[in-house]
Amino acid sequence: MTVSTGDHPGVIARPPRIFLAALAAGAALELLWPTSFVHGAARLALGAGLVAGGLWLAYAAIAQQREAGTNIETHRPTETIVSSGLYRYSRNPIYLGLFGFYLGCAVLGDSLWVLALVVPLFAVMRVGVIAREEAYLERKFGDTYRQYRGAVRRWL
Repeated sequence: MTVSTGDHPGVIARPPRIFLAALAAGAALELLWPTSFVHGAARLALGAGLVAGGLWLAYAAIAQQREAGTNIETHRPTETIVSSGLYRYSRNPIYLGLFGFYLGCAVLGDSLWVLALVVPLFAVMRVGVIAREEAYLERKFGDTYRQYRGAVRRWL
């Protein structure tokens, strides 16, 4: 399969790399200025639950995209609008899963830095990725995407 140079959303970076960069920045800040916010058994249970739930959600949504025969990679063309399964409830279940994983890492690592960086991470994802994807999908699929967008919330 060849990669089209123009048929893609033109996001600022691939989303998993954005999430990993935020985690790395939070970990680096944690090494320089240690923090703490969650103690005891609750930390392990909550953190592990968020990580596991986030990974499950992201992988299940990716599987649904693959089953529908469309690309999930943001540098490749989208072939179809997936509107069934998890995509009946959220237009961005992969990103919801990545945020769950990210927050679980913050809790497991007991890091206020990682937790605080979720705000700029959200802003970067919203402006640099999601807004561009939505504009691309509207250009490419027109009324089909507008109807889907009108019926399904961005997050939940």
